[in-house]
Amino acid sequence: MTDVLIVGAGPTGLTLGCELARRGIGVRIVDQRGAPHGESRGKTLNADGLAVLEDLGVAARIEAIGHPDLVFRKYFDGVHIADTVVEGTLFIGQWQIEQVLRERLAGLGVVVEYDARVTAVTQDEDGVTAAFAAGRPVRARHLAGCDGGGSSVRRLLGIGFEGHTDGERAMVVGDVRAPGLDREVWHQWFTSDGEAMMLCPIPRTDIFQLQASPERDTEGRPLPPSAAGFQRLFERHARMPGIRPADPSWLSTWRVNVRMAERMRRGRAFLAGDAAHVHPIAGGLGMNTGIQDAAALARALGGETDLEEYEAARLPAAARLLADSTGRMERVLEAVRTPGIGTEAGLG
Repeated sequence: MTDVLIVGAGPTGLTLGCELARRGIGVRIVDQRGAPHGESRGKTLNADGLAVLEDLGVAARIEAIGHPDLVFRKYFDGVHIADTVVEGTLFIGQWQIEQVLRERLAGLGVVVEYDARVTAVTQDEDGVTAAFAAGRPVRARHLAGCDGGGSSVRRLLGIGFEGHTDGERAMVVGDVRAPGLDREVWHQWFTSDGEAMMLCPIPRTDIFQLQASPERDTEGRPLPPSAAGFQRLFERHARMPGIRPADPSWLSTWRVNVRMAERMRRGRAFLAGDAAHVHPIAGGLGMNTGIQDAAALARALGGETDLEEYEAARLPAAARLLADSTGRMERVLEAVRTPGIGTEAGLG
C-alpha cells in the first residue's frame, strides 16, 4: 500500500507529488492521458505560486525559462494605441512548468504513470482503493483528486460542483505560430463592438497562445475553433498583411465557469486545484491557487497540520477566489472598451 495516490499530473498534482516525496511520504501519481501534453494552457505564475515552487527548489529553473515584465501591446479597432509593462507576473507555458516539476519528481524517485483512467473509488477505515479502466487497482492510505474541472475523482466521490456555466461568454483558444509577429510583447486587439483577439508569446518557443472572441453561426452560436477560423479572426482584428497564424498545435473553446466543490474532503480522499474550483481566467489565478492547494494538502498529509485544517482553510479560499476572479473579469470586460487598456485591468 502506498501512502498517497495522486490522480492528475498537471501543476497541482505534480506539485503535491514533489511536496510529499521530499517529505519521505510514499506517493504514486497517475494520469489518464497517454503522455505529457505540449499545450500552453495556464500561462502565468504570480508571487504566491512562485513562492511554493521556490520552496521546492525549482523556481530558478522556471524563471530562467519564463518571460517576466512582459509588455502588453494594446490595439483598438486595428490601431496600436499603447504599450504597458506589467511587472510581478511570470509568463510561461503550462507544459514548461509541468516538465520542470516532472524532472524534480523523478529526482525524488517518482515517475508519472500514464494511461490510467480511474473508474471507481472505494474507502474503508484503513485506506482507499482506486480501480482503473485497465490494469490492477491501487491501494493507498489517502487519495488526492487533482484531475481538473471535469474531475473523475470528484464525481466518483459524489461531491457536488455548485455554480454555473455561462455559455454565451466563450473564447476560442489555441497554440499557433505567427512568423513575422513581434515576440517581445503580448498583442491584444480590442474593438469598439466588444470583441477581442490576443496573441501571447510562449517563451523559448516560436508559439503564441491565441485567445479570441469566437466566430458565430447565423443563429449567434459560437463556432468551434479551427485553423481557418483563426486566420479570419486575425485578418479582422490585427490587419497585418503578410502575417498568418499557422500550424495550430492546440485548439479549444473556453467558457466562463464559476463552480466550487461543496467539500474538498470525503473520508481519506481529497480534492485540489480545478477539481475543487473553476473560475474566470482574469488575473491568472487558477494555476497559482492549485499550486497553493497542493502545498497546503502536503502539509496536512505530512502531519504538519491536522487533516481537517486543509478543507477548513482551502474551501473559504476557493470561495474568495471565485468572487475575486469574477470581479476581475467584469472589470476587464468593461475596461477594454476604452482604447489603450488591456487585460492588465484584471491584475493587482
